[in-house]
Formats: sequence, structure tokens, C-alpha cells
Amino acid sequence: MSQENNKQDSIDVDIKLENSDSTDAQAPKEVSTFRLVATLAIAGALAGLLIVLVNQHTKPIIDKWKAEQLQLAVYEVLPGVESYDTFYLVDNELSMSLPEGAKESEFKRVYVGRDANGGLVGVAISRGESGYQDVIMVIFGHDPISGKLSGMKILDSKETPGLGDKIFKDMDFVDQFFAGPDTPLLGVKIGAGKGEPNEIDMITGATISSKAVIQIINNALEEWKPILDKGIPEASVEVASVEESQ
Repeated sequence: MSQENNKQDSIDVDIKLENSDSTDAQAPKEVSTFRLVATLAIAGALAGLLIVLVNQHTKPIIDKWKAEQLQLAVYEVLPGVESYDTFYLVDNELSMSLPEGAKESEFKRVYVGRDANGGLVGVAISRGESGYQDVIMVIFGHDPISGKLSGMKILDSKETPGLGDKIFKDMDFVDQFFAGPDTPLLGVKIGAGKGEPNEIDMITGATISSKAVIQIINNALEEWKPILDKGIPEASVEVASVEESQ
């Protein structure tokens, strides 16, 4: 009887030891908070460094591409232009030069187009404002003497595919800006116009986006008209004065 009790006690001890080992094996290991924070910090730093390196590599390429697209757009919205000069708005005056140490990106500008004889063809103005989805960047050609438009191009837009993107895909809409409409522009629903020379038929199904394009142009002209009415300096005269001062 004693042997049987001893044997049962031994079995009970073994079971307890097995259960104890199983419990220890299943118990989750505690992770150090410091180690977790340090890991996240290192991963974040590496990701940030990678973003900076990619940006440094791609930014000059993107900037160059945007400059090329802008140059092409100026010639497109100013038909008949052989060359153009960039004028900056400095102290509410047009100037081809910037104050010493000034950043070009901090100044608004217009592009003055000229024909083969140096005569003024018009000015190209770019401006961005909110559309239906995001900012719409527009460049358009304008004759400051007659007040008419000579063209329009969308430089950047994230409007809804199939609807809002018609502001640059629907050529019936785009061509209206190349037909020399008077300004300020007046957006009208198709078939609701009265035949006024400043009317632009908006796009059915994309009224907000097409109306935004019209408003962007009107706002830009309202801002620039007082400046342009003062007259556009002759590029050759200004360049000569700069060279003489040097």
C-alpha cells in the first residue's frame, strides 16, 4: 500500500512539473519599451533619409521637366510668338531682374511674347486655384490691348477622371479660349448663351471644374490688369541698363 502511495505521489509530481514547464513555455516574453521605441526611431530615420535622397535626386529632373512644359505652354497659348521674356512683379512694377539675393519662387511673373520683329503679341499668365478635387493650374494667353484671350492650357489638374478632366480633354471646351473671346469671361450652360463675345460654354457634367477654369482666368486678369495697363517695359532697354550698371 505504501509503495502504491509513493508511486502515485511521484506521478503527481511529474504532472505538476510538466504543467509548470508548459505554463512557462506559453508565457509571452515581455518586450522592452526602450527597445521598441529605438527600433521605431531607427526605422523612421532610415525612411526619412531615403525620402530625402530620392527627393534630392528627382527634384532637379522634375523641375527641369516642368520648366520645359511651361515653355511649350507659353508658345501654345500665344500663337504667333517667336520669343518671350519673363517679367517679375517687383514693388508693383514689371521687371526682368530681381532684387539681389531674392528667390525667384517668391515673385509672381508674366511671360511677354513677341513676334519676329519684336512686336508685342500678348502675355501669358499662369495661376492656380481650387477646382472640384484639388488645385487646377492654368496658363492662358491675353492681349492687353484688345482684352481678348488667345489660348488656354491646363498645366496641372487632379480633377475626376471621365468628368472633371474634360477641362483639358474636351477640345470643344478648350478651343473656345483660342477663338479670341472678350474678357472678363462669362461661363454659360450649353444652349443658354446669348451670343455675347465673352461667353464660354461650360462642360455638362463637369460644371464646377469648367467654371473654376473661367474663374481662375478672370481672377488673374483682375489682379494683373492694373499692372499691364501701366505698359510693358521694352526688354532690350532694360537689359541694356542692367549691363551698363555692371
